Amino acid sequence: MLKNFIKNKKFGYFIDNEWREPKSQEYIKVFSPIDNSLVGELPSVSKEEIDDVIKSSEIGFNFWRKKTTDDKVKVLKKAASLIRGNATDLTNLIIEEVGKPYNESYDEVIRTADLIDFYAEEGRRVLGEVLYSDSFPGFSKTKKAIAERVPIGIVVAIPPFNYPLNEAVPKIVGAIIAGNSVILKSPSQGGITCMVIGEIFRLSGLYNGVLNIVAGSNEIAGDYLLSSEKISAINFTGSTNTAIHIQQVLASRKTVYPTILLGLSGKDSAIVLKDADLDKAVEEIANGAFSYSGQRCTAIKKVIVENDIADKFCEKITKVVKDYFVMGNPRDKKNTIGPVINDKTVSFFNELKKDAIDKGAKIILSGEDNGRYLYPVILDNVSNNMRISWEEPFAPILPIVRVNDLYEALDIANSSDYGLQSSIFTENIEKAFIAAESLDVGNVQINGKDSRGPDNFPFNGVKKSGIGNIQGAKYLIESMTRIKTTVINFKEND
Repeated sequence: MLKNFIKNKKFGYFIDNEWREPKSQEYIKVFSPIDNSLVGELPSVSKEEIDDVIKSSEIGFNFWRKKTTDDKVKVLKKAASLIRGNATDLTNLIIEEVGKPYNESYDEVIRTADLIDFYAEEGRRVLGEVLYSDSFPGFSKTKKAIAERVPIGIVVAIPPFNYPLNEAVPKIVGAIIAGNSVILKSPSQGGITCMVIGEIFRLSGLYNGVLNIVAGSNEIAGDYLLSSEKISAINFTGSTNTAIHIQQVLASRKTVYPTILLGLSGKDSAIVLKDADLDKAVEEIANGAFSYSGQRCTAIKKVIVENDIADKFCEKITKVVKDYFVMGNPRDKKNTIGPVINDKTVSFFNELKKDAIDKGAKIILSGEDNGRYLYPVILDNVSNNMRISWEEPFAPILPIVRVNDLYEALDIANSSDYGLQSSIFTENIEKAFIAAESLDVGNVQINGKDSRGPDNFPFNGVKKSGIGNIQGAKYLIESMTRIKTTVINFKEND
């Protein structure tokens, strides 16, 4: 049943557990980055249809919030089962829509099913607490507070293109297991996969209005939707520039801001000290930098290496990348690096590379590009005046900066406007903890590549990389609730 749905070439928007054609009959064509073949068409909704979706979500919320946790868990478990049962078709859809290599696409599908199961069970354990007045100085046992975690309302979920299943689904399940309703605003690229998510939850028995899905112009499906004062929370993953625009849209509202979770851009640094296990560091960094062509917010985007081992590091990472990464059509399982998402990314990649070379960087690895198929590039002797030192490429290009010691490395890493993740490779536990305490980021990896998982770990950023816990089952579910306190007043005991 789901297989036939995936084969559709034209999709409606999802409201009240049914698919409706946009009244305008206008659609957005989605082309594959692999070969520009048509993947499908997304509906372009109107303001009137957005109003209908919001109304549906209000009704859905008021119904869903009263359901038992076990009712919610059963729906989520069914959805996870459907994803596993249709793993091959979902994998192929992700490959076609975003150009992700086969193994990474399959891993995304299975990880998403596992994630749903985990969120469902974690939802059973998100509880409030009981507080006693005599714990505070000067109060007797005359008051008892029940601090409950209750849902916050309608949540707008906005995922990015690069993980169309695994970034959208936690935004949905984290909200609905807590009792909220969700409006999923699909991206243009990756939006077909988002539509399939709606069908998965429809088949899972989710109640009307609990999940609605829209697509369309940024002005209507984005700005008009977010400007509604009935929206209680926004969970967005994407670029920092888009997040700034969202904040400007919210400023027009007459009420206070909704709950906002932002997972934004990064310029993640990997610091390699001279006492590191170099073979492990090279393997982790190569994979962290170049998997899915570097199109990940958590991709390692700069290596800061001590001078004493810099030459050896450059030699080893060049060999590892040459041996492991095979560029080609991502439909073929043997290929480990496919196309970037669009021509704009290609142009930006070339701009950053040219700027670095013009300013003295040395190319130690490159190859022949073919349109959107970009061969991994490694640049040595990168300095702070080069754009590649500070700008996020979202493409397979890795700059290497040489430093004298750990403290110079920390200064450079912390000079970034971004603060998503960072990693340090060292066998010295004291230096590892100095780095962990000093790095101004949301997450520090010791002797491992940057990563957004496993999905029970919290994931957040600081500075221009975001705000709030956008991942991590317990933490995200709690972010989708508010504390409501009931105080019981007792008579004074004799």
